[in-house]
Amino acid sequence: MAKKQVAEKELAAKTAELQGEGGRLTEKETIESEADSVSIESIKSSLATPTEDFDWDADEKVFGNYNDADRKKFEDMYAGTFNQITKGEIISGIVVSINNKDVVLNVGFKSDGLVSTSEFRDTPDLKIGDSVDVFVEAPEDANGQLILSRKRAKTQRSWEAINEALENDRIINGFVKSRTKGGLIVDIMGVEAFLPGSQIDIKPIRDYDVYVGKTMEFKVVKINHEFKNVVVSHKVLIEDDLESQKVEIVSKLEKGQVLEGTVKNITDFGVFIDLGGVDGLLHITDISWGRIEHPKEVLSLDEKINVVVLDFDDEKKRIALGLKQLTPHPWENLDANLAVGSKVKGKIVTVADYGAFLEIIPGVEGLIHVSEMSWSQNLRNPQEFLKVGDEIEAEVLTLDRDDRKMSLGIKQLSNDPWQEVAAKFPVGSKHQATVKNMTNFGVFVEIEEGIDGLIHISDLSWSKKVNHPNEFTKVGDVLDVVVLELDVDNRKLSLGHKQLEENPWDTFETIFTLDSVHQGTVVKVTDKGAVIALPYGVEGFVPTKHMVKEDGSSVKAEETNDFKIIEFNKEAKRIVVSHARIWEEVKAEVLAEERATKKKEAKASITAVKKVKDSVEKSTLGDLDVLAQLKSQLEGEESKAKKG
Repeated sequence: MAKKQVAEKELAAKTAELQGEGGRLTEKETIESEADSVSIESIKSSLATPTEDFDWDADEKVFGNYNDADRKKFEDMYAGTFNQITKGEIISGIVVSINNKDVVLNVGFKSDGLVSTSEFRDTPDLKIGDSVDVFVEAPEDANGQLILSRKRAKTQRSWEAINEALENDRIINGFVKSRTKGGLIVDIMGVEAFLPGSQIDIKPIRDYDVYVGKTMEFKVVKINHEFKNVVVSHKVLIEDDLESQKVEIVSKLEKGQVLEGTVKNITDFGVFIDLGGVDGLLHITDISWGRIEHPKEVLSLDEKINVVVLDFDDEKKRIALGLKQLTPHPWENLDANLAVGSKVKGKIVTVADYGAFLEIIPGVEGLIHVSEMSWSQNLRNPQEFLKVGDEIEAEVLTLDRDDRKMSLGIKQLSNDPWQEVAAKFPVGSKHQATVKNMTNFGVFVEIEEGIDGLIHISDLSWSKKVNHPNEFTKVGDVLDVVVLELDVDNRKLSLGHKQLEENPWDTFETIFTLDSVHQGTVVKVTDKGAVIALPYGVEGFVPTKHMVKEDGSSVKAEETNDFKIIEFNKEAKRIVVSHARIWEEVKAEVLAEERATKKKEAKASITAVKKVKDSVEKSTLGDLDVLAQLKSQLEGEESKAKKG
């Protein structure tokens, strides 16, 4: 009842206020208020007039006159008027208002959702009533507000679309945002993907910047779900289109067909030509009739040229092209008067181990074999005689126009020095020669230009044993030589150096006689013995068993001792000596003398015994005892002498 009284008081006060205001109205205001009287009356009528039976305490009691079942029914009906929203799902909302900070969306929930206007920068035409997909970050924050995100919804939708594109091999569009190391960054529905430089086009791309800012079609080739990385390719789309073109182009190819193409790529071994959907290889040897070091000397990238089809493979789609075949072969333009014996001039284009190639005119070359470069037999490396770029004259030795082969010679331009070698270098004549080359068996020397000779290793020195010629001389040295043998037909000249002196071994034979003793110094010790330096610069050899000294040790390096000659071979220039033989023979002599002395003493004893025996036979019986004792004594001495 207290609430009823309060309500009556408030109603009376409100009525009095309205009446008071009405009493104070001016005439003008009274006229104006008459028009509003209806509304005022309606306001008054809207004020509920409490009845006597109204229960003002109903809110303090159990509200309503329905049971629990009805209550649950009404609650379910109320709950059914709202959508069920779960965190992490994507839902659709209607824009109900837009301000500078947020966009308000009605998603059918008990509260509207807010999305930052920064997430709608890509939709400047957004207006109230538009439908927008959003991601539910939280159904309710601390203030009871529904938190939504359009950016995350776009990203998730994009990932779903990208994965679906990879699974179904579907083409998607993307916007090239920027250039990065090795490729481009592509925006695909809000997701950044990487486009490698090798996947931009079928031809090499030299400037990536021309693609920045363009919208292009791509295929997803790889997704890394762990790191959220996407790799796309534009090249595969081009290849798919070109594959059908390749089949058509290759099916129409014919050997000898001339096509127009564009230089796509240049390598060391050739050039790849784009024939309008299919590539062909123009090998470096088919670019020019003349010799070139690199295709860049003739062709450049993106250059349009005509090429001829040399060969092709239907299965592997390989096409061999030619450029030089479009022009006549240079051999057809070769001077018709050129013949064997003609002199030609040209430039050295290649130097190999076996010779050099001389280019007479572009595309026409002749081989100068190493044996035709000089009359000298010592020339082994053409690079010592010629180098690339040299302009020289040569003589045609052979000419085959059908096989397009030509051999040339340089030495033929000068006289053959071997025609006069017999007169200039007879056997026994002495000359000076320059060392040109060395081998294990001897030294090659040049007496004059074109005249070479060999000094065998055995003809270098009489006294010194030479294991290799480099122990005796070196390249460039000048040696005095004597001609030993001459073979003009085979161009062979045998020379000697030691023959300039008398053979000292004739003298050594009289000095180093067998059993003669000489003082020597150990130069080198080996497994088999030692080398001994003997007088007059001669070397001898002492075997290991002959190195033993009297005390049981062996002679050592740099040690000087007496050595006995036990072998002398003049032809082989070999002297064998022994140190052990010296003291062994002395010891043997001492033993022999001792044996001779003992033998002499024994012989004397035997003679004395014999004399005693003879005297015993003549003696009397009375002397037998004395004689028996003497006999026994003498026999004992004789036995000792024999044992000694």
